[in-house]
Amino acid sequence: MSRGRFLNRCFRETRGSFLFPVFCFRVLVIVFNFSVMAMFTKFEDITAWQKARELSALIFKVTETGKFAKDFALKTQILRSSGSVMDNIAEGFERGGRKEFVQFLGIAKGSCGEVKSQIYRSIDFGYIDKTQFDNLYALTDETSKMISGLMKYLNTSTVRGLKFKT
Repeated sequence: MSRGRFLNRCFRETRGSFLFPVFCFRVLVIVFNFSVMAMFTKFEDITAWQKARELSALIFKVTETGKFAKDFALKTQILRSSGSVMDNIAEGFERGGRKEFVQFLGIAKGSCGEVKSQIYRSIDFGYIDKTQFDNLYALTDETSKMISGLMKYLNTSTVRGLKFKT
């Protein structure tokens, strides 16, 4: 039976039922082995990259003021590690393979941990206040969780990557 005929049959037999979309979708996935995947065509489409960009911009803004601006070592280190998060997501995506992408996502996640550690030092040194710390920590944590979710998805995906398409 073709997919079109299958859909027509599902529609006729379950018309008016609130379960129709769920039932048909599950059967389509099982019978026709559809893979459900968010398809990214460019790294800018990746929500985790967008969050990492937001984090990097916020870190830059915070490090430009007060005592933080004078501690060049910590300022440079936190700017580099926050930039590394978004850079590694982009680089991994551009490599074109799922395994390489997951590897670079792992590096990006590690950089999130580095940023978290550095914002602890920032509050300990009196460079940021509790509100800034909470905002930075929450954004870093959210970015890290998004990266983890993407890694988990990619590790269970059968898609090999764009460089393997012929």
